[in-house]
Amino acid sequence: MKYTFQSDECMVITIPLGSLRDAQEGQLMPETFHCVFKDVYKVFLKGQPKALGAAQLIAGVLVLILGLLLVQHSPFVLFYTMPSVLYVAAGMLTYAAGHSPNMCVVKLSFSLNIISCFWTMAAVVLCTRHVYYDSPGDHPEAFDGIKWIVAVLLVIELVVAMVVIYWESKAVCRQHFNILPIVTLKQEV
Repeated sequence: MKYTFQSDECMVITIPLGSLRDAQEGQLMPETFHCVFKDVYKVFLKGQPKALGAAQLIAGVLVLILGLLLVQHSPFVLFYTMPSVLYVAAGMLTYAAGHSPNMCVVKLSFSLNIISCFWTMAAVVLCTRHVYYDSPGDHPEAFDGIKWIVAVLLVIELVVAMVVIYWESKAVCRQHFNILPIVTLKQEV
């Protein structure tokens, strides 16, 4: 017969028992006990989600600012800079996911990072194609330089999103969902 449950120390419940000598009827088990989760959320925290969320936020805001600088000369810039609003939202959610141990926030951040990753891939393609067009205005070299900075920031956004997706997938996509907790009974002296 194959066991459907296995204990892999994902959850440890410690129940302190009262002293057997001093216990009256019904007082051996306490009303409250301590439960420690050794779950994959702690693995997600090893990926430094606060720092990655801050990097996402800063890169997204920089792309938006540079896009607004270029929009006067070429309205096409909006096609690959405006999806950074989604990236800013993903950065805020990633930071929030690292700040509070709420799996709903982690799952929302995970899904938004996947969507922003695909948008960023499309933005990188559009941006690199747009860099090779002639830049209008008095200083075409300056506009080309800003476009290359936007392209580099988009690549940084893509890399950070992939790293965040990797660490969040460790928290969201688990191998085992049928896990028994380890229960430890400690008797007070």
